[in-house]
Amino acid sequence: MIVPVETAGAAKARLRAALLAARRSAGAEQRARASAQLTRRVLDLPVVDAAHCVAAYVSFGTEPSTAELLAGISSRSVRLLLPVLRPDLDLDWAIYDGTHRLTQGPRGVMSPDGPPLGPAAVAEADVVVVPALAVDRDGHRLGRGGGSYDRALARIGPGAVVVAPVFEDELLDDVPAEDHDRRVHLAVLPSGVHDLRGGRGA
Repeated sequence: MIVPVETAGAAKARLRAALLAARRSAGAEQRARASAQLTRRVLDLPVVDAAHCVAAYVSFGTEPSTAELLAGISSRSVRLLLPVLRPDLDLDWAIYDGTHRLTQGPRGVMSPDGPPLGPAAVAEADVVVVPALAVDRDGHRLGRGGGSYDRALARIGPGAVVVAPVFEDELLDDVPAEDHDRRVHLAVLPSGVHDLRGGRGA
């Protein structure tokens, strides 16, 4: 659902606050169970199994945990890239193979301590796993509001598949969106995978 620019920000802020409150109320144990299911479903995706390079992220707070997901991907013969948040909120990327130390950067984002490869490195990825507070059935994604991933997703290759792991109630009918917002292709829920490339959850 594309909404006018003057109302999109406010609509996103209201929805973001409600989703974050719902995540907090779910409790750590419930989130951990759902995260384990999400990890299995992402690792079982054919596109992930076939990938030579995956870009993912280190979860924090009430996000679905990516700890086991990163361990699973790094145990395969796959090049794994993790984001490094720049001062301008754009994303650089660094390799993570399970041996790199993760260090805390701007806004508490954990990143590998290896050398940054540049913002364009995400174009190498066959699969890009992105954080999301919600996704709608047309692939619109609600993030934290910094615009980092919209800029990064503008650089991905034409065949790359964008995957958003979200909790069960976070696949919505509509998410407020603006023209610059980049869509995701697959929404992964604990209960299953939704291919959004045809619109309306097709």
